[in-house]
Amino acid sequence: MVLEVLEFGFLQRALIAGVSVAITSSVIGLFLVLRRNSLFGDALSHAAFGGIAIGLATNIYPLWTGLTLSILGALGITKLRQSAKIPADATVAILLSSGLALGILLISLSGGFTLDLFSFLFGSIMLVSIEDTLTILAMTGIILSIIILLYRQLMYITFDEEQARVSGLPISKLNYLFIILASVAVIVSMRLVGILLVSSLLVIPNVTALLFNKGFKKTALISVLISIFSVVVGISISYAANLAPAGTIVLISTAAFLIVLAVRHYSKNKHIIKKLEEAKS
Repeated sequence: MVLEVLEFGFLQRALIAGVSVAITSSVIGLFLVLRRNSLFGDALSHAAFGGIAIGLATNIYPLWTGLTLSILGALGITKLRQSAKIPADATVAILLSSGLALGILLISLSGGFTLDLFSFLFGSIMLVSIEDTLTILAMTGIILSIIILLYRQLMYITFDEEQARVSGLPISKLNYLFIILASVAVIVSMRLVGILLVSSLLVIPNVTALLFNKGFKKTALISVLISIFSVVVGISISYAANLAPAGTIVLISTAAFLIVLAVRHYSKNKHIIKKLEEAKS
């Protein structure tokens, strides 16, 4: 089925862009999950929704307006959290609801939903052009390069921010940079699964990978592999069965999580039973 998919240009572009997005979202998502900010990606996507609505209303390329508003909103909320000591979950809720409200307001003023807006809400990976694919690859390269360059600093902040601050690391600057990278990753991921499902692409593969109880690098690799598998199989199945690619990809990722969880639970119970039998003997 995958070989048949590779015969068509639009599906080739979908797979290339999809794999690129899978890698980016997995890497960024792992830091978000470990920071206990899993819903931050959801908030960024909803802030981007308001920006996309602005772009469609003003005839500006929506992805740029979405990225701009997403970054500005995230930086503003982060600054507010640091200065006013507002809980992280509350700031996420503020960003999410504000972006969504702005988008809905602009949609009502412009006369309702359009086809372009639906493609951003639910994803349009099958419609990516060569220019879109090259843009996604470029953004992926930039994000991964920065993550690799600042890997140790980001790791330090993720696991012990207070100790990192004491050691002299520029915590605020690194956090702002990471927020910008996360915003870019969310905008890129929207082409694959849309605004409504983008957080699942950031979270589910990483939560699944964490169930293996490996180190950070192995967990990141497992997460990337799960995400790529979900994208490739999801696109293939959606094409063969005429299903929505975004929903198919997310459901496959969810199925992988449930399978790994079930196997882990079975292995744990089997180990306990074995220990009990050894104790009796």
